[in-house]
Amino acid sequence: MFENLEQLVRDNAQELVVNNNAVPDEKNEAVIKAASGSIIDSLQSQLSGGNISEMIQSLSQGGASSVVQNATSNFTDKLGALGINSDTAKNIGASLIPMIVSKFFSGAASSNGGGFNFQDILGKVAGGADGKFDMNDVLGMFGKKDDNSGEQQGGGLMDKLKDIF
Repeated sequence: MFENLEQLVRDNAQELVVNNNAVPDEKNEAVIKAASGSIIDSLQSQLSGGNISEMIQSLSQGGASSVVQNATSNFTDKLGALGINSDTAKNIGASLIPMIVSKFFSGAASSNGGGFNFQDILGKVAGGADGKFDMNDVLGMFGKKDDNSGEQQGGGLMDKLKDIF
């Protein structure tokens, strides 16, 4: 899945990155990797921040404003670290990241998946032990009922929040 995202960036970066005189040719590959890495980092941040419902809604509707904002900011910072001018970095980020995220989520929401699917995206981003993501993973974050006994299992997000308060 991550390879597909990087290829999506590569397929759409020709004009903004490769043909851009403000981006040295030797930095093209690093810029492409920074774009896909920033999107992945943003998705992981959304999940770790507990924004699962927003993530699922974004995936199903083909858009993700907070993912775009976070990824664009992260990407712009990475370009600055590569020595790319701040204005150039902002222009590339403002154009490339929203386009890639839109295509990424549209592919995930479409019936053929466009190389992406919900379970793969959430599984890879969530970093589940089995590499898959299903409703049990979501329920496990909040504590879920044991299928056999019907009793609430501990250790979920709600238990952790209760411990804080």
